[in-house]
Amino acid sequence: MRVGLIYDLFEDYPWKQGEAFDADVENEPEETVIALESAVRALGHEPVRIGPARNLLSCFGKPGFDLAINIAEGGRGRNREGEAPTLLEMMGVPFIGSDALTLSLSLDKAWTKDLAVACGVRTPPYRVYGAVEAIKVEDLPGPYPLFVKPRYEGSAKGLTRDSKVDTDEALGAQVAAMIALYDQDALVEPFIEGSEFTVAVIGTSEPQVLPVIQRAVESQSGIGLHVLDRKGLPEEEFSYATPGVLTPELERRLQKAAVTIFQKMECKDFARIDFRVDAQGQEWFLEINPLPTFAPDGTFAIMAELNGQTYPEFLAEVLSLAFKRVMP
Repeated sequence: MRVGLIYDLFEDYPWKQGEAFDADVENEPEETVIALESAVRALGHEPVRIGPARNLLSCFGKPGFDLAINIAEGGRGRNREGEAPTLLEMMGVPFIGSDALTLSLSLDKAWTKDLAVACGVRTPPYRVYGAVEAIKVEDLPGPYPLFVKPRYEGSAKGLTRDSKVDTDEALGAQVAAMIALYDQDALVEPFIEGSEFTVAVIGTSEPQVLPVIQRAVESQSGIGLHVLDRKGLPEEEFSYATPGVLTPELERRLQKAAVTIFQKMECKDFARIDFRVDAQGQEWFLEINPLPTFAPDGTFAIMAELNGQTYPEFLAEVLSLAFKRVMP
C-alpha cells in the first residue's frame, strides 16, 4: 500500500504576532517522520509524505495513497486535532488513529475530566474561568496550591513554574495570562503533590496497555520535569527526583484506569494517559492524549528500548495492529 503521513513539523506552524512562545510545542521534529517512514517500509509499504491537514485539500479526488497515518495537531482552536480525520473521512480514505470527535473531545480537559468521573476514574476537581472576574474565592476547586492550565491544549502547552499558584493574587494573574495568551478559558485544579506517571495504550477492540513509566519531577516545585525543561523556556540546571514507588498493585491500578478512559473516549490505535500519585499512594487521572508524540525521545521510543527493540521495529508493531483494524 501507499501510506500517507499526515503531520505538522515545527516549521509548519502558522505563527501570528503575539502568540505564546510555545504555540508550536505540539508539532513534531523531522526525526518523527523519518521513524514513521522506516516503520512503514518495514511492513512492506510505501510511505508518502503529505504534511499538514491543509495539504489534503489538494488531494480531493486523487489522494495518491491508500491509507493514512494521522498525527497532525492542526493550528488553533479546540477542533484543530479533528481537521485531518474529518477531511480523510470526506475523501473516503481509511486512516489510523482516533477520529475527529475523540480528538476534539479529549483536547478539552474539562469535558475529558467529566467523562473520567462518569466511568469511575478519579481526577482532581476543577473550575473553568473565562474571566478573572469569574473567580470566587469561596468556590475554588480545592485548597492551595492550585494548578492553572489552558482548557484546550496538550503537551504541557501553557505550563511553566507560574502555573502552580499559592495565593489569590497569583491565581488571578495566571488565569488572566492563560486567557490572553491562548484565547480560551483557563482550567484550575488542585495540584497533586507527589509523583507522576504515564501509561501508553495501543490497539482498539482489545487494547494493550504497556508498562507504566514514572516521569521525573523538579525537586523544588514538584512539577513534571517535562513541563519545565522544554523548548522556549530559559535553560537551567534542574534538581529532579522520581519520588514514587511503582509497586505491582499501583501499576495494575494505573493500567486499569488508563484502559478505562481509553475505551470511554473511544480511542483507536494509540494514546498516552497521564497520572499523578499523591503521598497516600492514590492515583489521579490528569489527561489523555490520543495524538501522542512519536518523537525518538518520547514515551513510545522508551517502550522500544525497554523491549530491546529498535524504534522502527517497535513502531512497526504498533502500526501493524492499526493497519489490521482499518484494512483487515
